[in-house]
Amino acid sequence: MGTVKPTYIKVIAMELLKRYPETFTSNFDENKKLVSQLTTIKSKTIRNRVAGYITRKVNKGMKGL
Repeated sequence: MGTVKPTYIKVIAMELLKRYPETFTSNFDENKKLVSQLTTIKSKTIRNRVAGYITRKVNKGMKGL
C-alpha cells in the first residue's frame, strides 16, 4: 500500500505538468530544482513532496492527465 497524497500536492503538481509538460524528467533532483524555480513554494517539505509526485507521474507515463 502506498501513502495518500494531500489534494493540494496533487493540484500543484498537475498544474505544473499541464503548463510545462516537456520540462520535467524522471530525475527527482532535477524536478526539485524546477519546482523551486517555477513556483513560490517556500517550504522544503512541500517542494519535495510536489517534486516527488511529479517524478512518480512522469515515471508512470502521466496516465492521470
